[in-house]
Amino acid sequence: MSACSRVVTSGAAYLDIDAYACCIAYAELLNHQGIQARAVSSAPLNFSIPRTVLGWPCALDDYRPGAGDEFVLVDVSDHHHVDPVVALDRVVEVIDHHPGFETYWAQRLGPTAEIRPIGAAATLVFLRWEAAGLLPRISEHSAALLATAILDNTLNFRGQMTTPADRRAYDVLARRATLAANWPAQYFTECQAAIESDLTAALAADMKRMAATDNLPQVFAQMTVWDAAALIHRHHPMIGRWLSGQGDDWVLNAISICDGKSYLLAQAPGSQGKISRLQPVRWQAGVAVLEPSLQRKEWVGLALQVGLPG
Repeated sequence: MSACSRVVTSGAAYLDIDAYACCIAYAELLNHQGIQARAVSSAPLNFSIPRTVLGWPCALDDYRPGAGDEFVLVDVSDHHHVDPVVALDRVVEVIDHHPGFETYWAQRLGPTAEIRPIGAAATLVFLRWEAAGLLPRISEHSAALLATAILDNTLNFRGQMTTPADRRAYDVLARRATLAANWPAQYFTECQAAIESDLTAALAADMKRMAATDNLPQVFAQMTVWDAAALIHRHHPMIGRWLSGQGDDWVLNAISICDGKSYLLAQAPGSQGKISRLQPVRWQAGVAVLEPSLQRKEWVGLALQVGLPG
């Protein structure tokens, strides 16, 4: 690797399908534009990247830090939780859809920090390919990755943050990648099978410790599966035991694609109360059901609004 390269990377805790797709597809775009770039992460992959996706002919790159390297952050903007390879003073671009750090990056990068509400960060990367006039040159595997990330992050287009741009991006990318019509059901079913085969690992791989707040439980786990009601019916006691071992104040947001609902698990009355103050849900035996479903980033957005001037 030369002394100065562009390193496309994401968060520190884990790599989900949106971050994984964005790293690989955006590094490919930069290389087409004559900018030497690599897709890099030291974080473990989570269960949103199942075996079929891992079998596609693409992968992250090996990386040895160079003194002059520049960094692009994709699908992350919280500067406290970026991949440890990142030198914050050499970040030159941010592409993200999570709220909370827009001002921080706008002050440092100006227009090269694009953080805006949209279903998937993968859609923002697709729009970069399109704006560059290079979409006809995108590889089939990068198109498939971006399309799958859009499926996952928009909850098969039922998520509340889904936009027309997400739908259009998926349609274009799915055609380019020749994805089958039943790919959404196949993908989410495969994710669920992988999660249920090692449930504690899946919980650990997509669990975030939130900043101390009165508005959200301190431990917020999430998983997206085809049928969350069936998963909870089979595994509720074990999930509760494992999450209780992470602290008293916790919630699991199990997003169910087949019926468009969030199945929420929380044991402590205080944890349940935090959720209920953000959305009017009824708890029964530690479970609440919300329709339509909400993703963790949307819960964070609701929590950020609490206490703001009306």
